[in-house]
Amino acid sequence: MKTSLLFGIHCHQPVDNFDWVLEEAIEKSYKPFFKILKEFPQFKCSIHYSGWLLEYIEKNDEELFSLMKSLSSQLEFFTGGYYEPVLSAIPSVDRVGQIKKLSNYIKKHFNQQPKGLWLTERVWDNSIIKDLKKCGIQYVVVDDYHLLTSGVKTENLNGYFLTEDSGESIALFPINQALRYAIPFYSLEKTENILESFSNLDGKNGAIIFDDGEKFGIWPKTYETVYEKNWLRDFFAQTLANEKISVDTFEEFYTNNPPIALSYLPTVSYFEMGEWSMTSNDTLALEHLLENNPEAHQFIRGGTWKNFLTKYQESNWIHKRYIELSKKQDTQLKYKDALYKAQCNDVLWHGVFGGVYLPNLRDNAFKYIIECEKLIPSKREKLDIDFDGYEEYKYNTSELLTIISLKNGGQIFELDILEKNFNLQNTLTRYEEAYHSKIEINKEEELTTSLPSNDIATIHDNKLIVDEDISLITDWYFKKSAIDHIVPSDTTAIDFYNSSFHELSDFANQPYKLKKYKAKTLTLTRAGGIFTDKKYETSLEKKYKFVKNTISVDISIDTEFETPLQYIQEWNLHFASLENLTFNGMIITEELKSEPYTLTTRCLEIYDSYLEKTLIFSFEKEIEIIIFPLNSVSQSEQGVDLTNQGLTFGFVHPFTKTEQNSLQLEIR
Repeated sequence: MKTSLLFGIHCHQPVDNFDWVLEEAIEKSYKPFFKILKEFPQFKCSIHYSGWLLEYIEKNDEELFSLMKSLSSQLEFFTGGYYEPVLSAIPSVDRVGQIKKLSNYIKKHFNQQPKGLWLTERVWDNSIIKDLKKCGIQYVVVDDYHLLTSGVKTENLNGYFLTEDSGESIALFPINQALRYAIPFYSLEKTENILESFSNLDGKNGAIIFDDGEKFGIWPKTYETVYEKNWLRDFFAQTLANEKISVDTFEEFYTNNPPIALSYLPTVSYFEMGEWSMTSNDTLALEHLLENNPEAHQFIRGGTWKNFLTKYQESNWIHKRYIELSKKQDTQLKYKDALYKAQCNDVLWHGVFGGVYLPNLRDNAFKYIIECEKLIPSKREKLDIDFDGYEEYKYNTSELLTIISLKNGGQIFELDILEKNFNLQNTLTRYEEAYHSKIEINKEEELTTSLPSNDIATIHDNKLIVDEDISLITDWYFKKSAIDHIVPSDTTAIDFYNSSFHELSDFANQPYKLKKYKAKTLTLTRAGGIFTDKKYETSLEKKYKFVKNTISVDISIDTEFETPLQYIQEWNLHFASLENLTFNGMIITEELKSEPYTLTTRCLEIYDSYLEKTLIFSFEKEIEIIIFPLNSVSQSEQGVDLTNQGLTFGFVHPFTKTEQNSLQLEIR
């Protein structure tokens, strides 16, 4: 019996990604792939392109879009969420809306009604089955790992399965991991041997591969292999010439073969995703467990995709903001489209790719969240946005939208310049990651991955190499704004920069209580303490005032502790680029991009040429201000990234026993 090759590619770019990234992907991957495919009209290929990417190609590259249309007779188009959301992470009404939007686009431009669905990041949850059926979906691609976790043996995975929920059934095609890791990284000979090994009985001979199209030209070193060395052209020719292999679409296989069996899946994604979603220590423990029990792979898995929402506060905040906005379900088409764009998955997680660590992806999500807010404005609201059991307080002055978190030190969690659709609180807390322990300093001798000479490394083989030692600083509180620190009087700027200062109080990350909630003011209090040889009762009152383009913060502290201390109010602000900024007319120096800087002033003016806005911090008297970059260290497909997430400002007030101070931020 012949092997039935079901070959598919999935292509996607984050909503509003940089034009140069899109252009490179088109020229190095998408367009050359289809040009070569056109040379082999007998090679059938299934494809999924996210809706936003198809729109971009339609508007910006007529040649590629026309080429895709001309090939539609040998292509099977898969649908999915239009803006590539994780389907189980958005409300049912949005799930149906996004799928139908992409299916209608495919029908209009390619004259196909999709029967198959690409499952974003292969995140499976039974709750989506009912909605998939509403959209006319008959089959979904998942990973073979999904079936392995439900007890199916590896040798029985070469076909499709049925599953059901509340009587609604759908077919599941498991992507073969061996093929996913082989194509296009292994030699042609080795790849062909793997494909021939799938020969079996009818319905159980499917060699199923459906993976990132960017592997063909964009992933490191793939352009040379795939196109310059003709791997793809030779693969198509070799496969069609092999009498032991037939190339079929998923629809053909589904129509002509019965299911292998009924199967029920847990809530699961591919194995690596489960690893990435866990905390650092848990990930290392999982790796150790697998090293010592390799045969137990199918019984051991990490977290679920939604664990990213508890691992990264920034992911949870974006997710819960669009959940909040979805509940309001305004009927305006602009609102619906902005909401759907905010639901793009890329910004919500982190693995080999940058994800939540990329400020531009978070900027894009907030841009559309703010668009929604502007379409249905309200002066003020109180609601538990992030499901932490505490209400957040939202103030909209028509120029600024500010959200305060009671649970987390009464911090400002969101500060939107409405005119610019820009969130100044789009910062990132520096988290400990499991891969941090694997970062190595580059040695003189060349570091290479041990692979056979005809194979190329995948991004999963990347070594994390840096040219010089880097500071791995992690934070114990969320890096937003109006954070209250009480520290020893000898605390230095370097201590603050390294996050090695001695926090004496419990105000920075502990809950505050509501004292007054008025139209333009919010007053919070906390009865806390200063902790040295014992607890010294300490109270702090924080009063916010919101007027047009101005926020003011009044602080009142009273403590039993009698030794001189420092109160530092910390603000962390996100900017599109440090290159765009000046402080009191001075350009940011190279030193400030990597180390702390101090000045004494009564007024700090920050001009941002990108936003064309000036931020003016005013104080009642001259104070010391500490300024330093908020830089994160993360892995990506290129290796190790040092990314600026914003600037930290520490406003220093020495005090003894009592302290009262005021800060005003004006944005104009």
